[in-house]
Amino acid sequence: MKRLALRTVAFALVAAAIGSLSLPLVAQEGTLRERIRERILQRQQKAPAPEANAEVDTKITKPGDYTFKVQHDGLTRMYRVHVPPKYNPDTPAPLMVALHGGGGSMDYQANDANYGQISKSDREGFVALFPNGYSKMASGKFATWNAGNCCGPARDENVDDVGFIRQAVENLMRQMNIDRNRVYATGMSNGALMAYRLACEASDLFRGIAPVAGTDNTRHCEPKRPVSVLHFHARNDPNEVFTGGAGPNSKRKDMVTDFTPVPDSMAKWARMNGCSATPKRVLEKPGAYCEAYPGCRDNVQVQLCVTETGGHSWPGAPKTRGEPASQAISANELMWDFFNRR
Repeated sequence: MKRLALRTVAFALVAAAIGSLSLPLVAQEGTLRERIRERILQRQQKAPAPEANAEVDTKITKPGDYTFKVQHDGLTRMYRVHVPPKYNPDTPAPLMVALHGGGGSMDYQANDANYGQISKSDREGFVALFPNGYSKMASGKFATWNAGNCCGPARDENVDDVGFIRQAVENLMRQMNIDRNRVYATGMSNGALMAYRLACEASDLFRGIAPVAGTDNTRHCEPKRPVSVLHFHARNDPNEVFTGGAGPNSKRKDMVTDFTPVPDSMAKWARMNGCSATPKRVLEKPGAYCEAYPGCRDNVQVQLCVTETGGHSWPGAPKTRGEPASQAISANELMWDFFNRR
């Protein structure tokens, strides 16, 4: 009887977790079962919200990791900053804004075991900014981005994520010596969609974006100047299908959208940037290729890199949930080479 009672309680917890899991499952960084397990553990541990360890008006002069809380549009928002050992306050540093996937958090994106972006920052010397999406939880977990037609609560409540990210970047520019001509954005899944929205609505701030496993699903797009785009996508992505639509992993299609096909996103940005409509193969190796659209205006670039396998993941990632990430190419290596070619 005791064992039966325990099973009943466990079932009730799982049912409650499922009922409260109002996230775009297509964009999550993990399976439904994994997210339920994490939600139960979080409730049991009652983890407190992360505390800010620095003030937004305090100068940053030393390497390290900093966490900030700010008020924006009536909401408390959070972001993390990683300053690499190579940072010199006398020399303008490039900035990479890295956006987590739907159902993730800034902590997940900044975990080097997941994406390796901290290690890349340390090697190359760029400052890494990890904003946290909109979450109803004080901890900031299970967050989404309002990327236009997607995703979840952030979209449904029309959260001003563009304004929040702009505020975080501008705060950092007052705190550090950031090269205003070398501000870039990347993101995974829902974060990739958000990177496209930044290119559309904050082109005065961002010179280039490198979306991973997420296409352009903005509702309107009128960039003030050309923006370089390097897109990564697996041919067999089951979440955001290469040829368009929400894939078989999309259990709650009302929380996402009918995703734009990868070729359509590339054609759109090639057209807006004045590039040739016909791409040329610039890299080909077993399991992956890249193609670029030549002749773009103002020396910008538009390029697509495709892996044959990897599913919904970050190419070259050391750790993934679900299908292992393709190791044919490294998104971190290629995107930084791409940005450095400007």
